[in-house]
Amino acid sequence: MSQNTEPTPPVDPDPAPARGKTVQLKVSTLVTAVAAVLLVGALVTVTVLWQSARGDLSDRDGQAANDKRAEQVASNYAMGAADLDYSDFNAWTARLKSNTTAALASKFDATSSKLQEILVPLKWTSSPTLLSSQVITRDNGVYKVNVYLNVNSTNAQNPDGVLTTIYYTVNVDPKSDWKVTDVGGIDLPLPKR
Repeated sequence: MSQNTEPTPPVDPDPAPARGKTVQLKVSTLVTAVAAVLLVGALVTVTVLWQSARGDLSDRDGQAANDKRAEQVASNYAMGAADLDYSDFNAWTARLKSNTTAALASKFDATSSKLQEILVPLKWTSSPTLLSSQVITRDNGVYKVNVYLNVNSTNAQNPDGVLTTIYYTVNVDPKSDWKVTDVGGIDLPLPKR
């Protein structure tokens, strides 16, 4: 009988835990992955900033268009109000009430007879030339616009005419279909004391 002469390996009472699989990456692969992640992050950042800037530009363009419309409405109103011929007084009062709210038109109705008593005997005429208009404030959606006009006026006392520069402050409300809600003299800020 033959005996197995090979020694049996000793049994380790605490076997080492099995090793997990290892992943090997090339440095170039790792660099490419990091670059791709950074590129995607930069692309997302640029996209967000671009959308934000686009919204800001859209808001600015919308505000500029509204300012221009308010200035146009105010200019049209001021030109009509400054264009007066005593011989056609009713046409002038119609221009005073044109594109105004009902409340403002009723104020003109209440005062027109008194104005007629003054302007007709003086034989007053005036013709305006628009110099400029500018939105000076936006308050609760209402645009306050200063309108500057040169007005050539003639009357019984000055038949050769007098050229004056006049100012109107015109409030325009887009919520009232871009109607004029108030008219007054120039609205300039006063110096602080």
